[in-house]
This record gives sequence, structure tokens and C-alpha cells, in this order.
Amino acid sequence: MSDTKQAQPQLLDRELSWLTFNRRVLQEAQNPAVPLLERLKFLAIFSSNLDEYFKVRVATLRRLVKLKKKTRAKLGQEPADQLRDLLEEVGRQQQEFGDTFRNHILPELGRERIHLIAEHDLTDEQRTWVQAYFRDNVRDLLTPIILDDNLHHLFLRDQSVYLTFYLTEPANAAKHDAERVVVMELPTKRHGGRFVRMPDIGEEHYVMFLDDVIRCCAAELFDKYGKVQVHAVKLSRDAELDIEEEVSDNLLAKIKNSLQKRETGFPARLLFDPNMPGEVLRAIRHKTGIGKEELVEGSRYHNFRDFFGFPDFGLDHLQYVPMPPLPHPTLPRTGSLLAAVAKRDHLLTPPYQSFDYVTRLINEAARDAQVSDISVTLYRVGSKSAVAKALLKAAKNGKQVTVVVELKARFDEESNMFWAEKLQKAGANVIYGIPELKVHSKLLLITRAEEGHNKLYAYLSTGNFNEQTSQVYADHGLFTANPELTGEVAQVFRYFHDRLDKTGSFEHLLVAPFELREKLEALIDHEIALARQGKEAYIILKLNALQDERMILKLYEASEAGVRIELLIRGISCLVPDLAGQSTNIQQRGIVDRFLEHARLYVFGNGGQEKVYAASADWMNRNLDRRVEVAFPILQDDLRAQVRHMLDLQRQDSVKSRDWQNNFVGPTLDAAEATGETRAQFDTYAYLKQLASKKR
Repeated sequence: MSDTKQAQPQLLDRELSWLTFNRRVLQEAQNPAVPLLERLKFLAIFSSNLDEYFKVRVATLRRLVKLKKKTRAKLGQEPADQLRDLLEEVGRQQQEFGDTFRNHILPELGRERIHLIAEHDLTDEQRTWVQAYFRDNVRDLLTPIILDDNLHHLFLRDQSVYLTFYLTEPANAAKHDAERVVVMELPTKRHGGRFVRMPDIGEEHYVMFLDDVIRCCAAELFDKYGKVQVHAVKLSRDAELDIEEEVSDNLLAKIKNSLQKRETGFPARLLFDPNMPGEVLRAIRHKTGIGKEELVEGSRYHNFRDFFGFPDFGLDHLQYVPMPPLPHPTLPRTGSLLAAVAKRDHLLTPPYQSFDYVTRLINEAARDAQVSDISVTLYRVGSKSAVAKALLKAAKNGKQVTVVVELKARFDEESNMFWAEKLQKAGANVIYGIPELKVHSKLLLITRAEEGHNKLYAYLSTGNFNEQTSQVYADHGLFTANPELTGEVAQVFRYFHDRLDKTGSFEHLLVAPFELREKLEALIDHEIALARQGKEAYIILKLNALQDERMILKLYEASEAGVRIELLIRGISCLVPDLAGQSTNIQQRGIVDRFLEHARLYVFGNGGQEKVYAASADWMNRNLDRRVEVAFPILQDDLRAQVRHMLDLQRQDSVKSRDWQNNFVGPTLDAAEATGETRAQFDTYAYLKQLASKKR
């Protein structure tokens, strides 16, 4: 008997996998085929992603490093080693980011007659204009903080840029005035943006960072010093909410308290200008208590996410060609949506089609005298939410409105709280989540009295009820009055009300944390059985993230049984594809383009009777075990064909598709012929436009 141990299945590190995804975003900023101003936005996305990464993942690892050795041993990889590896990769990416901006984007902007200039680039006439602008629009927004013995502690707001002023060579030679360090928060919000557009000179456009406007006039601020050196710092704080995963009467107060703690939370990263004098950095560390391990060398400028607000100068050729939302092929532009949904199911695909159909449906239900109840789950609510306003109208019109609000939706807690309180005051029944779970499902249910009984209408989606993100996030939603689906949606809402283990079993929906994992495993097992019988067996998964080890091992098992598996993963993936003896039959790719791929789709061959599910859930531990998630089948033949066609376009993508290592890959379709160049998002728009042209 051999004592050789079976090799452990190979998995990728979650954190490094995420960084690989963010590097894919950086590739779009580097791609000369992407319109120039859109490349700036990809730099902003990269920067914003990295900020969140430090606030959540890096901060978490730093907390793990502080655990006792015995506790750390249970984690597998030593968190200090993992932290070192990912910080090295972050450093490489930041160097690449800086090179992309300085040596590629800025020169190309110059060739387009857009000049992002600093204080040392100004002509005399421009300097006079900047000084006048500073006095009229900026000076009164500045609040100086002197780092001296009178200041016991310096508090830096999370994610805000601060300018430091190192004052030397005083006009008054008194010893105590020999040098000073002053800090001021950059007043981006109060100023109305990070950039100052200057007067054009002929056809040449000029713009400055607000930082550089202040640098230009620093001597005017501190006229008693002969030398003023200005540099920037930015602090990212731990964004994990330190709250118990429980629902109680005072949960709202707990969340509010935790949000305040987030502002004063554990420092995760202090970005600093590498040219900053050592005296200044030491003063900041002394007054903030920040350790060396939190110091990260940055650049002259921080918060590149502010490039979302960079002026476009009306230069359309430097931006994406507009793709206005298309009319829906089967939903009416005017008239009753409830009547249309009563006749048949309808598939909505934002942002290609307008999310307004959803808000129209809620507004119609709010006005309809025969509608008695409206129930909805809200995970990320927009700050000016049209959905929340429609629900307010319904509550004021006497409808029984039930709103399940997830207060623990990271970075959206404040907006969610605002609307929860407003809806509650209007008479809505607001449910603040479920004990120990996040409610991540996207469900709407409307009850209407028709012919002596209650008829149910539902909207199930892969994306949030958020009209702002719906303009950028590519999702699928299903309008249905099919009682096989609406009855089970009602079961989910009964669970929210009763908070029992669950209310019956689900025949059509796959619902976490109850049956989603087990039913997915059963579907995979069925494909394994087909493969072992020599029959065609395949699985196609489109996800934002694949991290759950148990599901990955099940996919490895299916692969080695002969099941063909195709993965379209946008972000994290811990699975290693195309590895002999483990994942021979697994291929993986992902698409990053002008829209964020957000839909989750599960496709199983099922012996020729293909099953297609759209879902709110990625395959991560948290989604399968610690969240309320819903995967819903696409039962109507024509809609299932539409979903599969759009999925096939992504499988055929020959422009924006990359493998798990960010290498360019061509189409992998076996069954369909890919003719010419395929860019999935553009071809999806063309496909849905063609469907709309055939309307009625």
C-alpha cells in the first residue's frame, strides 16, 4: 500500500486574484484603442478599487497579523507573508499606474490640445488669473492646522487629501518661528470638484488640479516665510464595521455608531508624496500615531478617483460613442406595465435597456386602486433614489409597503439608513435584515386584486434597485406573473416577516442559505453522471467572483469526469483552469469594457434540456452560506434564448476578453461559429436594438 499522499488541489490566493483583476482595469487605461478621456476614467476606477482594497482587505489582514500565533496557525497561510506579497504586487501596479499617467496619458492629452498644467508651467498672464481665482473661490475654504506643541492629536479624515506646508526661512528670525508644519484638508467637495478649468488660449485647453492652484498661491498664504514647500498625504481607514450580525430594535443606532467609528477607524494606509521632507512626515506620524507599516509611498497627487470629474471640453471624439438606453421589444413605452406582465414574462437588460421600466412599474402599482401590497429588497439605494420615492408614494397612498433594507451593505449604509427612516415615517413596514445574514437578493413583489383573488407580480434581478448604478452595471431582470415563480418569491418575503428557518421548500428558485449550495452541487453531479455515461455534459458560469473552495473542488471533480466547463469571471477567481489532472476541461476568461459586467448566470447542459438561471449570488462562502440570495430560472423559451445569445456573445468576444492571467484570448465557442471581430458589449447593444426594431 502506497504511503504517497494525494496532491492537494491547487487554488489561487484570493487577494492576489483580486489584484490581477484590478490590473486588468489598468490595461484598459493603457489601451490606445480606448478613447482617451475614457482611459482617464479607467485610471479613476483602478484608484477607487485600490482604495477600497486597502480599506477592507489590507486592513483585515493587518488585524489578522495581530492575532496570537496559535490562532493565526488555523488560517493556513501566515497573514504577514500574505500581506507582504500583496503589498509588493500593489507597489508594482502603482509604478505601472504612474508611468501610464505621466508618460502616456498626459502626452496624449497634450496632442489633443488639453494641458493639465502645474504651478511652474503658468505664463505670467495665467498666474495672474490663478491668483485671482484663488482669492475669489478657494482661500476662504481653507482651514490651517499647525502641528506644534499646542496640538495633541491630528485627525485625518478617511479618503480625504491633505496638503502639508513646510514653512522655513522666516522673515522674523525668532527661534520658535524657525520652521513650522501646517496641514490643510483639500476642499474638493466644497469647491465643487478637483479640477479648475482655465481660460482657453486659441484652440488650446488648460486645466489645473485644485492642489496646484493652492501650491501656486502658498507664498501668499504664508507671506512671513521665505520658503514654502507643499506636499500631499491621504489616509485610508479600516472600513469593516465592528457590529454584531444581529437584528434588534437598536440595530439602526448600532450602524450609525459604527459609521462614526469608521471615520476614526484603524489606519490602513497613509499615502505620501515621496518628495515630502522627512521633518514633515515625522511630524504627521507623531501627531497621528501612524506606524511605519502603514506608510505607502505615493506620488505628488492622490485620489485619482477624482478624474471621474475631469472636464471633457466638449470633445466627443475622446469619449465613448453614446449608447442611449434602447426601447424594450415587449414592454410598452406607455400604458400599463402590469397588464403587459400579466400576459407574459419580459427580460430587462440594463444598461442597454432603461431601468425606468422598474420605477414605472412601482409607480403604477402605487397609483393602482387594486394593488394592496408592495414588497421589495433594497441592498444599495441611490442617494436620490427614484425607487425609494415611488415606494414612499405607495405608502402614502395606503398600500402595505414592506421594505427589507440591508443596513450592512458596505459603503452604502448611510444612504440605506436615510431611506429606511424616511420610509418608516411614511408608514412602510421596514425590516432591517435577518440575524447573522445579509439580504443580497434583488426581489420585488406586487399583490393585486383581480377577479376575486390576489394575483402576484414579481421582478427578480441580478442587480440592485439603483437607477444610478443601472446606467453602468450590466444586469438581467425578469418581470413575471408566473405563479410558479411569484409564489416562491412570496415565500421568501414570508421568511423575512416570520424569521423562521424557512417557509417550505423551493421547487424553482434556488435560495441561499437554505438550498442554493446543495442544489448547485446536485446540478453539477447530474452533469458528472451524464459525462460518465459518455453523453454531452457542460456547465457555463458567469460570475463576479469564484472563491468558495467546496464549489471549486466540485468543479474540479466535474472537469476530471469529462464535463466541459466554461467560466466567465470578472473579478476574483481562486480556481486554476486547464491544469492536468485537476481542471483539464475548465477554461476561464473575463471581460472588462465600458460597462461593468455584473450579472450572474448559471447554465447546465442537462442532457439537452438546458437549464439557465440568473442570480444575485456569486460563488463565495459569504453568498452561499451567510446571505439571503436567489437564483431564478429563465423558463420562457424566447427569453432563455435571448440570455443564451448574449452569453454566447461574451464567449465569442475577441476584443475585451482576457484569461485568468490577463492574457488576450480569442473565442472558445465549439457550437457556434465566430465570424469576424466580436466585442460582446457592442454586439449585445446591436442585438437588443434589432429586437426592439421588430417590436410588435
